[in-house]
Amino acid sequence: MLIEFFFALRQARVPVSLNELLVLLEALQKRVVFADLDDFYLLARLCLIKDEKYFDRFDQAFGKYFQGLESVQLFPEAELPEYWLKAEFLKHLSAEEKQQIEALGGLDKLLETLQDRLKDQQGRHAGGNKWIGTGGTSPFGHSGYNPEGVRIGGQSQHKRAVKVWEKREFRNLDDSQTLGIRNIQVALRKLRRFAREGAAEELDLADTIRSTANNAGLLDIKLVPERHNAAKVLLFLDVGGSMDPYIRICEQLFSAVRSEFKHLEYYYFHNCVYEKLWQNNQRRFQETVSTLEVLRTYGKDYRVIFVGDAAMSPYELQERYGSVEHMNEEAGQVWLQRILDVWDKAVWLNPAREDYWQYTRSTQMINQQLNGHMYPLTLAGLEQAINHLAR
Repeated sequence: MLIEFFFALRQARVPVSLNELLVLLEALQKRVVFADLDDFYLLARLCLIKDEKYFDRFDQAFGKYFQGLESVQLFPEAELPEYWLKAEFLKHLSAEEKQQIEALGGLDKLLETLQDRLKDQQGRHAGGNKWIGTGGTSPFGHSGYNPEGVRIGGQSQHKRAVKVWEKREFRNLDDSQTLGIRNIQVALRKLRRFAREGAAEELDLADTIRSTANNAGLLDIKLVPERHNAAKVLLFLDVGGSMDPYIRICEQLFSAVRSEFKHLEYYYFHNCVYEKLWQNNQRRFQETVSTLEVLRTYGKDYRVIFVGDAAMSPYELQERYGSVEHMNEEAGQVWLQRILDVWDKAVWLNPAREDYWQYTRSTQMINQQLNGHMYPLTLAGLEQAINHLAR
């Protein structure tokens, strides 16, 4: 397996050598890590990668090679044989056929039906409309079509799953991006507020001249505290899934915000804010931060900026257990409103084209909840958002 992984890295243009592979093998023989994919990932990156500029290529190659090795069990007692979900063909449906496929009747019914299928199914199925499998029109499995189903394994085809039975890894946004962020920085500066802070260390030239003149020409130096950027920003970033096409523009924004604001706190979420947030996507299942703790930590003088395409199943906003990735006890709208109740200065920056928003129900719902303060992630939209926050 490690030899094949080694060649997968070389194919991804990661410059790994046999010496580094031998170091990794020696570490495994000494059981530096054992039976833990996260620990193996860190060990492999430590042993194989000499320059951090190759981290991203390593992550992509690692994810591709070990795809599906680890999964999130929504129903832990059920284990699906891998060959049930091996896609041998993709059933092509006409527009008329797709229109005839009816949803099962809501999220609760969908999950209840899935549990029944897990109890009753005895073998692999492909191309059907009921059992967990591949191809057909069943709500459960992958590589087929259903207006609202649970994707189990495979790759997203139609972006219609209301829950995904897998563990997906996202990478952190790169705040070192410099190309094309100058205009973003200029727009952000409209939000900056300055205050005098600390000890009196900066020369107040006007007051020094005035005091010297009043003192019959004897030099009377006046000092004032240095001026500091006093704007405080809370940044919530949607990452992964449908946000992948917008990574570049989000990295540019993230880099600009990091450079412009002294008081900046940022957290990641996926699709909608729920009870937990995180700051490191590679450890997002192990190192989380309670959203309630965030609500209690930062003062009301913070400005809130959400960044996301707001495109998801309406269940994620409206329903308990509606999250595509975990079994949330409270709906997304509940958590979003808690944030808005604490910080009344909040905007949502959407990287998707503004003329597409009308076709996504969840985008309309979030825009309405923010009283229309959703803006496109363009320079014009950013300026409008900053003008609102600066009032």
